[in-house]
Amino acid sequence: MQTIIGAGGVIANGLAKNLPKYTTDIRLISRHPKAINPDDHLFPADVTDPAQTMKAVEGSEIVYLTVGLPYNITVWQQQWPLVMQNVINACKAHHAKLVFVDNVYMYGAVKGWMTEETPIHPNSKKGHVRAAIAQMLMDEAERGGITALIARAADFYGPNTATSFFNALVIDNMAKGKKAQWMLNDAVRHSMTFTPDAAEATAMLGNTADAYNQVWHLPTDTNALTGRELIALAAKEFNIRPRHTVLSKFMLRMVGLFVPVVKES
Repeated sequence: MQTIIGAGGVIANGLAKNLPKYTTDIRLISRHPKAINPDDHLFPADVTDPAQTMKAVEGSEIVYLTVGLPYNITVWQQQWPLVMQNVINACKAHHAKLVFVDNVYMYGAVKGWMTEETPIHPNSKKGHVRAAIAQMLMDEAERGGITALIARAADFYGPNTATSFFNALVIDNMAKGKKAQWMLNDAVRHSMTFTPDAAEATAMLGNTADAYNQVWHLPTDTNALTGRELIALAAKEFNIRPRHTVLSKFMLRMVGLFVPVVKES
């Protein structure tokens, strides 16, 4: 049995589509899971609850933690450590391997390329949360209590990726006939991870025995483009002239007064 915690998210859905290459026994866990493959096993559970998490993981060989909590620092500080500890405890109890799909917030401000050896220096509250839960997991792996790996991605883009700032600010605006928007600086190169690639690679890592007990970066094109270049490519696909507005810090603060997710970003 291979189990996906956080069913319904973009990586979870892509992962479910890729896992039949490796297993016919797939369990989807979330509060309201929906099948991706005809034979998926659906298991409604709240993984902030230790007992529900323990029951949900029972019988699993590999567990994929792909949960996406609401983009709110208070929620992250309260719930991420709880979710991680519950899942670690359940995987230990049931002798399941754990694959954690992570982001790169914990690296903080980095000059040059981020690699798996980049030092952990978070410079944001969310980065501190991500650093702490990743450390929880790798400490447990180093003690031999669990077999685990971390798979990290840059900012997402791709189909059905509602939480992607690129989709929200560029693609969705162009689809509505509006100007694209970019945050702060459109001349800076910005690495983006294509969600189908991330999902396929996560399935591959989970089913590769010697990939465990280390950190991996998911496939991300090294030809990083600037915001201006990304917007131009999107406009070409829409067959429109590239038009965009750069949102300054002041503009973001003003919008953030009325749109909580912008404030959090």
